[in-house]
Amino acid sequence: MEPRQAALLAAFTRTRRQSLTLAEGLSAEDCMLQSMSDASPVKWHLAHVTWFFETFVLAQREPPPAPFNPAFKVLFNSYYVGVGERHPRPERGLLSRPSLDEVLAYRRAVDAQMAALLADTPLPHSLLDLIELGIHHEQQHQELILTDLKHHFWRNPLRPAYRPPEPLEPADPVPLRYQAFEGGLVEIGHDGKGFAFDNETPRHRVFLEPFELAYRPVSNRDYLDFIADGGYDRPELWLSDGWDTCQREGWFAPLYWQLTDADRWTVFTLHGQQPLRLNEPVCHVSYYEAEAYARWAGARLPTEQEWECAAQSWPAETAPASGRFADGGAYHPGPTTTGKPVHWLGDVWEWTQSAYLPYPGYRPVDGAVGEYNGKFMINQMVLRGGSCATPSDHIRASYRNFFPPSARWQFSGIRLAR
Repeated sequence: MEPRQAALLAAFTRTRRQSLTLAEGLSAEDCMLQSMSDASPVKWHLAHVTWFFETFVLAQREPPPAPFNPAFKVLFNSYYVGVGERHPRPERGLLSRPSLDEVLAYRRAVDAQMAALLADTPLPHSLLDLIELGIHHEQQHQELILTDLKHHFWRNPLRPAYRPPEPLEPADPVPLRYQAFEGGLVEIGHDGKGFAFDNETPRHRVFLEPFELAYRPVSNRDYLDFIADGGYDRPELWLSDGWDTCQREGWFAPLYWQLTDADRWTVFTLHGQQPLRLNEPVCHVSYYEAEAYARWAGARLPTEQEWECAAQSWPAETAPASGRFADGGAYHPGPTTTGKPVHWLGDVWEWTQSAYLPYPGYRPVDGAVGEYNGKFMINQMVLRGGSCATPSDHIRASYRNFFPPSARWQFSGIRLAR
């Protein structure tokens, strides 16, 4: 078997197994929850990533195999208008049928066909590219399984834990320091080595003025000072749309924070309700909150070009320590314990001040799969670096995540620039 094809078969098998591992311990009822229109049930995620392989890969076989269930073409299509009709996103939680058992059977059937395809004669590079895209697509949905499930469980007054509580890690406060970068003419975008999504290309040059980036993300301790100083009550700190959203939604702290009767802050996590740990990166803040905090702190958010320039330029001996990823099973940001550059990758996605727009010369790929990224390049802001819910082999310096500026249910945090 051709080496790339063999590697993709191993990656496909590993990724598919990991999705089921994330679902272990969940009931059929857990897997059907949909707490808001932006989130999807675990069952839907498990089916949709399977639909991707069936629709875009297996359908290219000659002759194409019969669909597992023709109704799934509509039920588990997300946003691919070119494929056809789609079940409304806000109503995914109404899909009591098909059952979880039938969705798992769907996965087994498609897995068997995919394994046979990859073990067969050498496949064309175009099909291997689609399979690789499908693997990384499933990893994105593994992160969504965790972020969506956290929101589902948070809406339950019992505040159930997805996984057992983790032990508290005491840590001393770490002062905020900055690293200076010269800027100048730099190259941004994927360098062509390994996999990348189309929105990371083409690689191109940008000119940056000299800038500084903080060694660590903003901590819960830092953010409490913003709250104590009336940060949520001072319109001069906020963008107009952010202030309107803050007032309309009644924000007073990051999502999942709660003040007890004893005036102590707690936070809901995938490990249950926990005391707020002051040296952990602040998490689950919107772009609006991140921008307001930066303004209050006398700083700003980095551009995505500055962020990537910094990520590419750290010398090996001072490269930032990576943070927590989903692989470790601690689905919560870890504390800052050193004054060296940290949390560059993992722990929390970091908001940038950059709108999600195409790079110069960008062109989406042909066909329905070209809808993957390009059509969302409006009304979104870019985040960088991955989080504690991201698989470690899914992230890279050029990776561009994007969400609307009001989004808070992702593991999103703040790194300051100036």
